[in-house]
Amino acid sequence: MMKFTSFEATVDALYAHVVPVPKKECSKGYQLGVSFAAGYIAGVLCAVVSHPADNLVSYLNCKKGASIRQAISDIGMFNLFTRGLPLRIFMIGTLTGAQWGLYDSFKVYVGLPTAGGATPAHGDKGGGG
Repeated sequence: MMKFTSFEATVDALYAHVVPVPKKECSKGYQLGVSFAAGYIAGVLCAVVSHPADNLVSYLNCKKGASIRQAISDIGMFNLFTRGLPLRIFMIGTLTGAQWGLYDSFKVYVGLPTAGGATPAHGDKGGGG
């Protein structure tokens, strides 16, 4: 859920605040770059949100019969949120960026527009480009 929600919001934010021209004026390659960047950011957000739970699951899988309270006590609250996070951010960010980039590349290949972007201008009913 985090990947989908943050990806769409990030694509919209990039086109609204970072990309200097409207989406319909961007080349397909540029649009695919925006999709990859938004996917990477979505992956980073997903990694940060899911990291503490992943650390707990890893601990509980190694220590059969341990409780969540014991896991938090042994790992420590700070380490629960930070241990391994930079590597996870790099891994999940890159993977998610590649996933969204490939998804939008396929959409372009079959003649569909890339993800998100700009709000249609007044009177414009379609989803340009």
